[in-house]
Amino acid sequence: MADIIQIVVLGLALGGVYALMGSGLSLVFGVMRIVNLAHPSLIMGGAYVAYWGFRLYGVDPLIALPVAAIILAATGVLLYKLIFEREAKSAKYSEMTVLLTFAIAMIVEGGLATAFTNTQRVTSPGYATDAFFIGSVFIPKGQLYAGMVSLALIAALALFLKYSRFGYAIRATTQNREAAELMGVNVNMVGLVSFAIGIGLAGAAGALVSFVFSFFPSKHWEWVAVLMSLVVLGGMGSILGTVVAAYVLSVLAAFVGYFFGATWSVLTFYLALFVVLLVRPQGLFGEKPEMA
Repeated sequence: MADIIQIVVLGLALGGVYALMGSGLSLVFGVMRIVNLAHPSLIMGGAYVAYWGFRLYGVDPLIALPVAAIILAATGVLLYKLIFEREAKSAKYSEMTVLLTFAIAMIVEGGLATAFTNTQRVTSPGYATDAFFIGSVFIPKGQLYAGMVSLALIAALALFLKYSRFGYAIRATTQNREAAELMGVNVNMVGLVSFAIGIGLAGAAGALVSFVFSFFPSKHWEWVAVLMSLVVLGGMGSILGTVVAAYVLSVLAAFVGYFFGATWSVLTFYLALFVVLLVRPQGLFGEKPEMA
């Protein structure tokens, strides 16, 4: 019984990090219909900001998190203005963004590899290798802190979307872009801010990833299917669905890793993506597409 509790605890601890990693991706798709394959590579960018802050100046990655978020949000503004804004009304916009973001991912990977090589790195604050013990069950401090910070950021995002005036505009644009524009919503500004927030969340997630996982520039390819499985299972564009999917799949992956080995735990996400696309393509919280 203690082993089962331990597996669930470890799965839940990582679930929050996965949820934050996927929430920015879900927000960007919900508002702009951008299938952002570059999201994991931008998470790697945030991880490097936290890593070098710790390595050079001794700044705790949790303290460096806002810096990583701001730097990546500014990067998101530049990417949106230079690449995504002009074709936002195109009927083929989502399909185009797959190719565009794939190219961005390659460029980001190449830039990071040129600057930092493909050496595996990890940020190592004292709590990253420490744990709390409750009887025979241990809770890794690094994963616990990362999960708590992730939930706090997601809660802040949810409150912003639900209660702020701009949050109303974002939700209106998500539901029906044309109708929102007719009602006076500046959908271009909404798209810009939403994209910046989504990429800023990637930077924040990267700061947490820097001490929870080891990372290197091409690591982002391992995250593509993981994050897509969260977004697809939860329902494309549903942040709540992404959070639920993150915890469910994280716990399932922990059980798979325990019984079959850590190498197989990632298979959980790939299998979930495959099954959901076959059985319920709209995901847990997504709307079923209307038949033409």
